Amino acid sequence: MSALEKARSAWGEDMPNWVRALAEECDRSSQNKAADRIGRSPSLVSNVLAAKYAGDMAAVEDLVRGILLSETLACPALGEIGKKDCRDWRTKAREFRNVNTLYVQMFRACNRCPRHRDTTTETTSEKEIDQ
Repeated sequence: MSALEKARSAWGEDMPNWVRALAEECDRSSQNKAADRIGRSPSLVSNVLAAKYAGDMAAVEDLVRGILLSETLACPALGEIGKKDCRDWRTKAREFRNVNTLYVQMFRACNRCPRHRDTTTETTSEKEIDQ
């Protein structure tokens, strides 16, 4: 059974396009390579495809949309950037580092941005921000 067939049987007709993209990536390469590409474990990918993942599905969706679907968003500091780049900057912005002016600028911008997610609290979803 292909990954796309597995996802279709689990998600039904309501399968989101990002789950389809993840399943197609698994079929194109392998589940292990797809998991490695998004920076998560093969078991997480399997659970997402089976619609059984109990963790933060929005975080997985954000990764897939940024990495596999190459989606972009409007950054208040840099303009139009990829979701993966946004995620990378948000990760770097958790801790202040006076490396160069761009790091300082992004630390300030990311920590003021509603997309910036603290790992302990989730107050605003991506969909609420984009509307």
